[in-house]
Amino acid sequence: MVSAPLSPEMPPSTPRAEILAALERLVDVIAQLRHPETGCPWDLAQTPTSLIPYVIEEAYEVVDAIQVGEKAAIAEELGDLLLQVVLQAQVASDAGDFDLATVATGIADKLIRRHPHIFGDATGATPEEVSQNWERIKAEEKGIPHEPHKLSPKLAKYSRTLPPLMAASKISAKAAKAGFEWPDIDGVWGKFHEELDEFRTALAHEPKANQQAELGDLLFTLVNLARWYDLDPSEALQSTNRRFIQRFELVEGVAEKPLGEYEIEALEALWQRAKARLARPEG
Repeated sequence: MVSAPLSPEMPPSTPRAEILAALERLVDVIAQLRHPETGCPWDLAQTPTSLIPYVIEEAYEVVDAIQVGEKAAIAEELGDLLLQVVLQAQVASDAGDFDLATVATGIADKLIRRHPHIFGDATGATPEEVSQNWERIKAEEKGIPHEPHKLSPKLAKYSRTLPPLMAASKISAKAAKAGFEWPDIDGVWGKFHEELDEFRTALAHEPKANQQAELGDLLFTLVNLARWYDLDPSEALQSTNRRFIQRFELVEGVAEKPLGEYEIEALEALWQRAKARLARPEG
């Protein structure tokens, strides 16, 4: 197997030995936490399934730190995510399934196999060619036909593995690229109003399962509208969540009694004051 040495033109900022020592220390700490006799009761109680919420939470916190751009926070959140990787591997090792060496070796081997333009004789001068090679090799590894013209398996994977809003964006974009697309934006707006009417009808006359289905259709159409206007729906909703929290915090800060004791008109006035205050540039 071909090794993957660092380029001599790009030395690491920290010596390799120190990086490996730091990783080894982390592995040792987690192994001690999982020691069957002297370990932490909480860590010993964990299973691969019980840790799923933490994996998701830490991944989102990494994304948030990257978007905020604070380097110290990014490093901290990456550490929390790395903890989840090492802890999952330790739990698996304790059960006799696999260990961290299996995980690291597997991903390194995969990267080497799927980058033959770097570690072999293949060509891959453009990102598109690299992506095509990746998908072809992936299909060969899994023993399935490589059918680049078939999108449904990839779309199904997006639905299974990504958060719903992100999955919808991916599915919409891939389907549109394959030609499954409206001829103009008017068609998308027409579909939006059609789905909105169907949602309203379902809310008024149909069972909850139909209401859920129509809500999903409406949200998916909004995702398509976002794509036509080159907007990121996940980022947009995240931004709205942040603004709501900022305004809500200001409202709570000036409220003289519990919010539930205010009339809706008074709450709206407080909300508009908070909104205006946040809109003003800091002087």
